[in-house]
Amino acid sequence: MTLRRRFLKTHPAALVLLSFLLAILAGTGLLMLPAATRGGLIPPIDALFTATSAVCVTGLIVVDTGAFFTGFGQAVILGLIQIGGIGVMTLSVTLFRWLGATVPFHQRMILQDLFCHTPREDIYGLLKSVLIVTFLAESIGVVLLAAGWAGTFPLPELAWMALFHAVSAFCNAGFALFPDSMTPWAADPFINGAICGLIIVGGIGFPVIDDLRRRLSGRPPARLSIQTRTVLWTSGALILGGAAVFGVLEWRSLAASPSIAHRLLAPVFQSVTCRTAGFNTVDIGGLQDATLAMMIFLMFFGASPGSCGGGVKTTTLALMAAFTWSRMRRRCRVNLFKKSVPPDTVKTSASLILLSIGVIGGVLFALLAGETLLEPAAGGGRFLAYLFETVSAFGTVGLSTGITPGLSAWGKCWIIFMMILGRVGMLTFAYGIVGRGPENGVVYSEENLMIG
Repeated sequence: MTLRRRFLKTHPAALVLLSFLLAILAGTGLLMLPAATRGGLIPPIDALFTATSAVCVTGLIVVDTGAFFTGFGQAVILGLIQIGGIGVMTLSVTLFRWLGATVPFHQRMILQDLFCHTPREDIYGLLKSVLIVTFLAESIGVVLLAAGWAGTFPLPELAWMALFHAVSAFCNAGFALFPDSMTPWAADPFINGAICGLIIVGGIGFPVIDDLRRRLSGRPPARLSIQTRTVLWTSGALILGGAAVFGVLEWRSLAASPSIAHRLLAPVFQSVTCRTAGFNTVDIGGLQDATLAMMIFLMFFGASPGSCGGGVKTTTLALMAAFTWSRMRRRCRVNLFKKSVPPDTVKTSASLILLSIGVIGGVLFALLAGETLLEPAAGGGRFLAYLFETVSAFGTVGLSTGITPGLSAWGKCWIIFMMILGRVGMLTFAYGIVGRGPENGVVYSEENLMIG
């Protein structure tokens, strides 16, 4: 079988995963070059971890990005973030179109799976919209951050800081060139607003942005799709609810802050960044256990489909809530906004949640077992920290209680696996479970089973 025929027979989900793996390997090689680090050397596992975190737009770090990497190394990380944010396949199709070459059918189908909730003929129009939105949002972010940091850094450094953090925020990566992330600007409404705005726009998904653009321009369809309405309502509820719960649970530490702006902004900022962004304006390791548990819930569901973020996705949460409500009311169909959701979609959502919980549980056990067997002197009592780290990697969030740099090679490998799985793996699992044309298989005689 020729390479071309093998490529055409490869499942689109597998091609997406392969493209991300190739980008990670290329990024690892570039970060291992002497010009990428100030010391001229980085352990291979740390280079792989950083490249994976950048391509999967996670933000977990094992070294201080601003202090450890040179300008070249930081530029490599920024490029990997941009590639991972909008997708390797998106860039490859763009290159094909720019060169005037015919785009393979497989790649067009991949774009449709990534950015469309219903089949579309104008897939190239959607691709153009994705690139325009990315460029405009990041450009606006650069201007806002540069204005907010004016006078803080010299002009060349100011431009680089604004560019790096604007791209990192829009792509929901969470990489920062400051050792304490955004903590120095915890009480700055302008910086907080710019970062949160970029995170939200990059996290609601390109299909939603395209739908809103069509709606505002007066183009058909006249009504917003169920996808857009579900994403907007669920995202708004999670952000506002998370901010309220954070404020209640951390009211003592917030009340101790002399800045009223910090008391008001910190809960909102951390609720937004839990949606897969990874920036922080408070010490995550110093938060209450209940606050960390709430953040784990937000990180698990993450961003929305077709966005720069990872996680199980907001639409899955909304669909499972609607499914539970319909069952409580003894209704067979699941309805959202006066539309019935196909049963296969409901089954896929339930399967994704069960698989995700199972994988998180398995990786968490592997991390704890590795700590017990490889580093018995470390002691116990770090269950919540490891659970937080695992879910943060799976949701491609990047928040950490501070244990990332101290992970063993064993632990880093598992977190790398979770970052990749959280960014692209659940799509592959979904196709493996439901597929495009499910078969009935063997049908046996029925027998009841007690549940509950």
